[in-house]
Amino acid sequence: MATLIDDDLERFRGELLAHCYQMLGSVHDAEDLVQETMLRAWRARDQYDPSLSSMRTWLHRIATNACLTALDGRSRRPLPSGIGAPSDNPDEPLAGGHEVPWLQPFPDSRLDGDPAAAMLTSGRLRLALTAALQLLPPRQRAILILRDALALPAAEVAGVLDTSTAAVNSGLQRARARIAAAGVTEDEIGATADTRSQAVVERYIAAFRNADIDGLKSLLARDAALEMPPFRNWYAGREHYVGFISRVFSLRGTDWQMLSTGANGQPAAGYYARVADGSYERHTLQVFLVAGDRVRRNVVFGDPAVFDLFGLPASVMSSRTGESAPAAGEPRPAPGPR
Repeated sequence: MATLIDDDLERFRGELLAHCYQMLGSVHDAEDLVQETMLRAWRARDQYDPSLSSMRTWLHRIATNACLTALDGRSRRPLPSGIGAPSDNPDEPLAGGHEVPWLQPFPDSRLDGDPAAAMLTSGRLRLALTAALQLLPPRQRAILILRDALALPAAEVAGVLDTSTAAVNSGLQRARARIAAAGVTEDEIGATADTRSQAVVERYIAAFRNADIDGLKSLLARDAALEMPPFRNWYAGREHYVGFISRVFSLRGTDWQMLSTGANGQPAAGYYARVADGSYERHTLQVFLVAGDRVRRNVVFGDPAVFDLFGLPASVMSSRTGESAPAAGEPRPAPGPR
């Protein structure tokens, strides 16, 4: 039985991690809860009855209860767009929000080769959806994740939550209505980024490297949004968006390096600004939402811990000064101007 428990928990680790992440909005907290789930499963191994539920449902029941306990009395993890109106002045001082437990991005690499990667390809881990989930009461959040993201039948979800199938269906209906009311669109929870989306982001990065404001503007949707936790300021509309980028260039210069990665099934890149010694120091991790051939949203994470989460280095040397290529599996330099 011990081997069975260990092997099955490992088999479901990816979707347990994705489940706990969507419940908590934090990859670090989710990893802790997966470990707690492992410990609880080991301790309760003699209580597992395969005639009552599948191993998958049993593990998700343990993980859900652990998450609900962890969420008791804890504030939700938002993005700036979820707690205030957009700014109409790109030159105003940045409003600190370092005391806020902000939503974290999820590294696609955590599910590389895992069956749970289907959640990425279906768009069920998109940032906008995960942020909207934080608006739901915890039990409704669990119902929506278990039913829509993990595709558990309503009867099994009822078993996970010790409730009735009717209560699950009712909770699911209310949760979906709340997500729709939050303005989450099909573009924001659709399929994972394809090669066309990646190409748009590559052109955006090239324009940024060239400090080409007009080029950046041409790649933005009319309603493009830019938000930057841990700062509360955020901007809506391409004019305000590029106005803030112009401010960044004036403050940090126009010499940057980028490393491509993936977050929440969306194109992403680590941005590095040049410093006095000629190296490039980590600045932000930027996660893009592309709709059609335009960037619709860019969430810019300034917490250095996010770089560690994605395995991104603290600094890089210029690729034009002989930087060695990353090893297999490491983040790749983003394509330069063409």
